Amino acid sequence: MTEAESLLWEALRNNIQGYKFRRQHPIADYIADFVCLSNKLIIEVDGGYHDTEEQKADDRLRTDILNKLGFRVIRFKNEEVTTNPKEVISLIKEELNKYSI
Repeated sequence: MTEAESLLWEALRNNIQGYKFRRQHPIADYIADFVCLSNKLIIEVDGGYHDTEEQKADDRLRTDILNKLGFRVIRFKNEEVTTNPKEVISLIKEELNKYSI
């Protein structure tokens, strides 16, 4: 895991908002960085290689496929997680509460 992924995992692993997250979890042909299965929320933490046009297209395709499987995908850049982890956690909490079951 990257530094950003490790930092985010430390926050997610403690059942944030009462939801259990898994890391590096397979879904279809993909490995999600983090997923809350009960809320069908996938969190991706993207490094610099996600800035290329080819990777952006691959990420859009991946998100479309995961959306069709009923999952929601939110993405954060490594820098967002490492420089402002509280804001990232707040956004994740908002997303969890928005679609809580």
